[in-house]
Amino acid sequence: MRRGTKRGSGTARCPPAATPKRTFALSPFEPRHAPAGDVGAALMLVDSRIRTVHAGKSGPDPEQEQLVQQLLTSLGPEGVDDVLDGTCTLIYLYMKWLREAHEAHDKDVVEYVVPTLVTSLKMLPKSVPPQAVPTMAGLAVAAAIGLSPTLWRNQYGDWTEAELTPLEATAFLLAEHINRMTDDHNFATRMITEALTQVESGAE
Repeated sequence: MRRGTKRGSGTARCPPAATPKRTFALSPFEPRHAPAGDVGAALMLVDSRIRTVHAGKSGPDPEQEQLVQQLLTSLGPEGVDDVLDGTCTLIYLYMKWLREAHEAHDKDVVEYVVPTLVTSLKMLPKSVPPQAVPTMAGLAVAAAIGLSPTLWRNQYGDWTEAELTPLEATAFLLAEHINRMTDDHNFATRMITEALTQVESGAE
């Protein structure tokens, strides 16, 4: 019997079609296309909030608040844009860590983290107006699926003033989520600091 024929039949079988490889279209929103921004300044703002919360203070720490205001004043408009980009980079890195941590337990980060984030944002009506919550959730989802929050947001135009505090709050809440998971109040900040140190060492 010839190879490739069916016993009792004179008709040769066609070889099975090769399974096409799955390909993914490249997205213009990939992180490699995005500006990193001033991650150090953004981290300082988020870490300031974390320290205030864990100091048990109901309001902002005056000394920390003064440092924050001095920083923002010294930056100017372009510098503030860099801080916004840096905050988006923090959100991306935090969501990347959370995604990998959840995938290690066969869990979907969008299912487990984003609803908690939305609930927490809704509990801060003085800082986070309701109309900003969907945008913040969108930033987190974009980061969760490997897109740049900065580029995803840019498609809708310039940042609005009403989004600035919610953006910082989103980065803060994600950092705190990581800190709770690791039972370490400084884990999220240390993770970014170490990453920045590695980048600076590689650039030398």
